[in-house]
Parts: sequence; structure tokens; C-alpha cells
Amino acid sequence: MNTTSVNTAASAGKKSNLKLGMLLLKLRTFIALFLVVVYFSFMAPNFLSMANLVIMVKHVAIYAILAIGMTFVIVTGGIDLSVGSVVGLTGMVAGGLIYNGLHIPVWDVTIYFHLPMVILITLAVGVLCGAFSGFLVNRFNVAPFIATLGMLYIARGAALLLSDGKTFPNLVGKEELGNTGFPVLGSGTFLGVPVSIYILIVLGCAAAYLATKTPLGRHIYSVGGNERAAMLSGVRVKRVKMFVYMFSGFCAAIAGMIIASQLVASHPATGEMFELTAIAAAVLGGTSLAGGRGTIGGTIIGAFVIGVLGDGMVMMGVSSFWQMVIGY
Repeated sequence: MNTTSVNTAASAGKKSNLKLGMLLLKLRTFIALFLVVVYFSFMAPNFLSMANLVIMVKHVAIYAILAIGMTFVIVTGGIDLSVGSVVGLTGMVAGGLIYNGLHIPVWDVTIYFHLPMVILITLAVGVLCGAFSGFLVNRFNVAPFIATLGMLYIARGAALLLSDGKTFPNLVGKEELGNTGFPVLGSGTFLGVPVSIYILIVLGCAAAYLATKTPLGRHIYSVGGNERAAMLSGVRVKRVKMFVYMFSGFCAAIAGMIIASQLVASHPATGEMFELTAIAAAVLGGTSLAGGRGTIGGTIIGAFVIGVLGDGMVMMGVSSFWQMVIGY
């Protein structure tokens, strides 16, 4: 074998190793999920039972929905610390509309909305919270960290004010008021699969399509990659930023309603620290905090890693204190 052949073989070997390394790097989150599932399947009894898997996916769905919205924000180079508080606020809005209705002091009347209208109003509140953060970032050039930190306190305070710090219980509605059916969002099933999982699937597919197949998706990545270059190329940067924060609020509102529906009650403290879990899921799934890189599929897998790890430790009887140390 001559020198040229040896060099060619060595070069081919290096390229093959490089491709393998890149493949392992791309699949690192999936590999981590696989290892975690294998470990708990041996260490925790009934971990792979159908009943436990359904419960686990229901838990993961909430984190994944939040993380999907967070992914778009992080891809643009921002951050949204308010999502946990928006979860609490929107849960209280939905609970208040069902439990107390909307009281209008001017006419001294109370309006009770049908469930679809309750959902629309709650989603609108989440979107408005995101719009407020986006407005601060765009109009006053406030750093996303500061803008969303302010929104965190505003939303949590508003949630407490809605009920004076109390819980809205028994959110089943009343037939005569036409506002029944709310528990279906968090506890209902269709063909044996929880409704919350269908919501995650629909939202995940829509977000993935938006990110990969639409001009808006390309603009989101271009803003995160190089905001100045995106602006010079004609991208409406401020509109893109406004959209991602509004979408994050929209996702938080969905998560808030699902949690309130599962509990059949809403509490103003719901969602505390959820923002950290959403950020962790997105970053674990390959989203760069510097912006410009991230996928919806990777984020969902990242949420599964966190969810499986948490539920597995609970099934093993690990102390909640150690869960905080290991999980975060």
C-alpha cells in the first residue's frame, strides 16, 4: 500500500469518526432519556406499567408545553422568566370565571361564560402578559431578563389579588349556567389517551411546522443568529420578538388551564419555579442560550428527561430534598 492510499484511508477514518461524534452530539438528549428510562425500569417497580406511563406523560405535557414557548423566546436571544407566574394567573382567571363569573359593578350584574369563552379569555390574558413583556423589550429596550422578571411579579401579584390569596375550589361549573366541562382539559380522555397529551401533540406539531416551514420561523432563527444582519435584510425584528413573547404567554395560559383542570381548583401559587424547568428543558434539548439554535423536538425530549427523572425518583422513594439536588 502506497503513502497516498494510507493518507486516504486515514482521512476517511477521521471523517467517519467526526460524523459519528456529530451524530452522538445531536442525539445526546435522546441518549440521556434512553439511559434514564432503562435505569428506572430496573430500579423502580412498575415504572413501565401503562398506568404509570400515562401519568408520567401527563406531567411531562405541562413542562413541554411551557418549554415550547420558551424555546422560541430563547432562539431569538431572549428569556422569559414570567411563564410560571402567568401559569398561576391564567389558572386563577379561568377558575374565577367559572366559580364567580365576571362581576360588573356599574350595572351590578354577574356574567357567567360558556366554557369555550372562558378558554378564549384565559388564552387572551396569557397573550397580553407576553405582549407586555415584548412591549418593554421592543419599545424601551429593556433587557428581556429584567422585563420578564417584572412581569413575573406583576402576574403573581395579580393572581393573588383575584382571590385575595384564596383558592377557587370545585371548578366543575353548573348546568344552569352553561359553564360545565372544564375538568375535561386536564382529566378527560379520548380513546384512552388524556386530552392534555393531545394538546401537547397538536401544539408541538404546529410549533415545529412554524419553526421549520414558514418565513416567520426562519425570521425567528435569523434574529437570534444575528439581529443586526436580520434587520438589514428586511426582517421586522420587533414584530418577531413581540410574537415569541406572546406565544410564550399563550403556552403558559394553556399549561395554567390544564393544571387547574386537573386539580379542579386554582391556586395563586401554582406554577412557582416552572420557568426554570421550562428553560432547563429547552437548553437540555439543544437550544442555545446565545440564540439562533434550537428545535421543538429536542425541547420536548428535554422535557421528557426532566419529567422521567422526577417521577422515577418519586417511585424510588427518594427524598424530596435529594430530588432538588439531583433534578436541578
